Amino acid sequence: MHLSRRQFVQGTAASLILGGASPSWANALETAKVVIGFAPGGTIDVTGRRVAEKLTGSYAKAAIAENKTGAGGQIAVQAVKSAAPDGGTILLTPASPLGLHPFTYRKLPYDPLRDVVPVSCAAMFDYALVVGPMVPASVKTVPEFLAWCKANPSQASFGTAGAGSAANFIGAALAKGAGAELRHVPYRGSQPAMMDMIGGNVAAVVGPTGEFMSQVKAGKVRLLATSGPTRGKFTPETPSYVEQGFPQLAYLGWYGFYVPAKTPDDVLQRLNGALRTALTAPDVVESLASVYLEAYPSSPQKLSALLKTESDFWAGLIKTIGYTPEG
Repeated sequence: MHLSRRQFVQGTAASLILGGASPSWANALETAKVVIGFAPGGTIDVTGRRVAEKLTGSYAKAAIAENKTGAGGQIAVQAVKSAAPDGGTILLTPASPLGLHPFTYRKLPYDPLRDVVPVSCAAMFDYALVVGPMVPASVKTVPEFLAWCKANPSQASFGTAGAGSAANFIGAALAKGAGAELRHVPYRGSQPAMMDMIGGNVAAVVGPTGEFMSQVKAGKVRLLATSGPTRGKFTPETPSYVEQGFPQLAYLGWYGFYVPAKTPDDVLQRLNGALRTALTAPDVVESLASVYLEAYPSSPQKLSALLKTESDFWAGLIKTIGYTPEG
């Protein structure tokens, strides 16, 4: 997605001004549930749990986060699609189940544009390429890693949070552009993939930068690149893919909140206000920054436009890769 951080910030700030301040609501729901399609411990899980804490007592008397893993986030989308449209079930998803999967699966168990509706952006981030102990310490750049993969085809592999994920196709596009063969190994989250990499079972992992930085700092894995159009805000010492000769991988990921279709507009606006309040709370902003996420609340319209940009990006990249949709 060719969108600079400055453009994203400016657009989001404008949408917040237009949206106005969130009102106080006396009649909170009994329970609200934030549904997350990936395993506990990752950055999307941190986001969902921190926001749920803030929704408790204001938007709902109790708000919890629930992990429904599988199919690269599709299980969570399907669960929210089938929920009552009363604002009590909220999807927190990365872009891929809605903006990427329509190009990589022949049939989805939901319609991304009709079965769920946007409420607010949550956060944005870079995708990182990290390598583990299987890869020699002398490998310090993306071109060196790809050269190692070509010289060691039986070990050339990368893990991601799931088949059909954005990370899956970032890795595939990287391999395609370099003429290298990299075997994709899907997991139910970036954390399980990283632990397998540390154990020497997979050479590299692609995923949100924040998923890996504690292990990078501990010296257990090495960060080779990030995917933003410029160096990451939190990792200015690490060259981007663009700097290392891969401009087609200039991409910023994001998480967004959605609710079931037919949710009344007043409920959607109430939730949008509550999410904006949560995501601008200093402790939440700081908490997300600690896992290398930039908090970005928005209007529903801004999130809808962002999904359109996302879909356009993946349509072009999937065509370049020559990927054949799965059944």
